[in-house]
Amino acid sequence: MWDRIEPLMPADPVRGRRWADHRRILEAIAWKYRTCSPWRDRPDELGSFQTARKRLIRWAIDGTWEMIVSAVLTAADATDDIDWTVSVDSTVVPGSPARRRSTKKGATCFGEPQITHSDVPAAG
Repeated sequence: MWDRIEPLMPADPVRGRRWADHRRILEAIAWKYRTCSPWRDRPDELGSFQTARKRLIRWAIDGTWEMIVSAVLTAADATDDIDWTVSVDSTVVPGSPARRRSTKKGATCFGEPQITHSDVPAAG
């Protein structure tokens, strides 16, 4: 998988220090989402959590993630390695008690009273 992703990774900046290893940063980001753990709890071998977090945000802004996903999906689709299955959930979830009470006569959504205008002319 890394052979497909490596050419899509951004190059080191022209000015400043070289970036930390992209492969280690990708592993840190994957670890974060795989475990649903806080950034600070990552294993030490994955590097600085600030670096991984900043790189995740930077790549989201500059479009790197979209480019990686589209390239991997295109390659997988070309070799029939992907099965497009769509699942639709038709579960009906009832509204909250406040929402159900709001449908009583004379009330609008969320229990707000319905405003009615009288036929009496305005004073003035």
